[in-house]
Amino acid sequence: MKYLKLLRFMTIVLVLIAVGGVGLAVPPDFLGGVYNEYEYEEYIFISGEPIKFVGTVKVTEPEMGTSASLTNSYRFTLEPEDKSMQGKIDRTMSYNTTFTDRPDKGQTLGQTEISSYKETIEINGDKYVLADYFFSKSDVIDNRPAAKYYLGNITGKKIYNINSGQGRVMIDISGGNVGYENFWGKTETQIINYVINTERELLIEGEDDEEDITEEIAWGGSYKVQASDSTHKNLIYSESSPSLISFEGGHVRTTNREMVSMYDYNLPRMVKGSPLASGRDRGVLQLSKKMVPELESLIVPKFRDVGGHWSEDNIRRMYSLDVFDNIDEYFLPDVPMTRVEFTKGIIRACNIKVESNAEEEERPTRRTRYAEPEDEISPFIDVGSTDPDFNYVMEALDKGIIEGVSAIQFGPNDPLTRAQAVTILIRALGFESKAPTPGFRTQFSDDARIPNWAKDSVYVAREVGLVGGDTANNFNPNQVMTRAEAAAMLTRFLEFLEKDLQIDYRENIILFN
Repeated sequence: MKYLKLLRFMTIVLVLIAVGGVGLAVPPDFLGGVYNEYEYEEYIFISGEPIKFVGTVKVTEPEMGTSASLTNSYRFTLEPEDKSMQGKIDRTMSYNTTFTDRPDKGQTLGQTEISSYKETIEINGDKYVLADYFFSKSDVIDNRPAAKYYLGNITGKKIYNINSGQGRVMIDISGGNVGYENFWGKTETQIINYVINTERELLIEGEDDEEDITEEIAWGGSYKVQASDSTHKNLIYSESSPSLISFEGGHVRTTNREMVSMYDYNLPRMVKGSPLASGRDRGVLQLSKKMVPELESLIVPKFRDVGGHWSEDNIRRMYSLDVFDNIDEYFLPDVPMTRVEFTKGIIRACNIKVESNAEEEERPTRRTRYAEPEDEISPFIDVGSTDPDFNYVMEALDKGIIEGVSAIQFGPNDPLTRAQAVTILIRALGFESKAPTPGFRTQFSDDARIPNWAKDSVYVAREVGLVGGDTANNFNPNQVMTRAEAAAMLTRFLEFLEKDLQIDYRENIILFN
């Protein structure tokens, strides 16, 4: 099967797409259509034959999470790609989603219903008018520190009238969606099944002197749509051409979006709108559209002690992204990474907002210990409320990313071990529960040396490809990590958010279902 390569979503307001805010990456409506800045296209099967329509779509998608409800609206103006065919589609749909937040579970429940609809399809003299539309979609969203993951189910039914009383088409809809969203990418993949049942009167033109007759026909068919809307951010290194310049080059962050869809259909063989008694028309059709990438230049590191270092590229990447914030010209790559530096790095890498005390005063529903700076009480005796990294530590603690080395100590300046680093990453992803029932062994040769509190995370990290063993297949859990090694681990973590999740939520679903 042809490989369907996708990129991901970029925030745009262009000629034919109006976006009122960007939330989860979502394919337009639930029809398998794709679009870029210039054109929208989809296949329809209502006449019993696959017909490609192209045109424009206006999409309004408010940002998810800004309120307890939101409305997504779509306005389509389409015509057949085949110019010899007469036809057009005018379609306007609005869906309302209400959210129920469950902070005690770290989850959100979403319920989507159709709020308004209007659709007219004209194909070679036949006019299909949407008379009724029932639609229901339910999602559960798991809010983890580094990403949101969601899963939904879809059901619906469309009823069209044909030519003001000549018949009707009923389309039953069932399926689901799965997706994720993080700072580095977002993908939603939908798999939706459509079952068509048509009953209508068909005018059969008589030959020569024969009179026209009206024939009652009925036919059924089905098609499956697999559609994915995906966005990802990527870092590209751009070298400077002139030699007389104050820096050698820098990183550019690109944001890319692409949609892809696949239609797998099973229809009757049609002749002049009438189904043949035998034989079926089966096939697979594919669509894809890319957006123009968005570019963003990043700050340029000027360290004097990383040139030629094995982790030079990782260090420069993390500094360009503000994950590390050295203020001098020496990075000290072989010095141990501290617990507080890594904690701050993971918060920044995940783009988790750390609010100031003033902002916290305006939001009393969050940590009350921030309400009055003079009354702030830190749970750790070694991280005071006036510490410049206090809010980073508290945010990581609140989100369950980190714990102290004891009930009252965080150990901010303690050297970071590999076991601690991996545990932090897996907790940020929200994957700690993916480990098997306790009593399992990891595949590392030094499994017995892995602390019990880290074993779940180490197991999962190996399974998802975040970490591996050394030449002797040892994990070395208690080995202190250098700043260079921490930069390499964070680089791999961001690659996982950018690429690995996309593969799992898009290619693995579309290529193998």
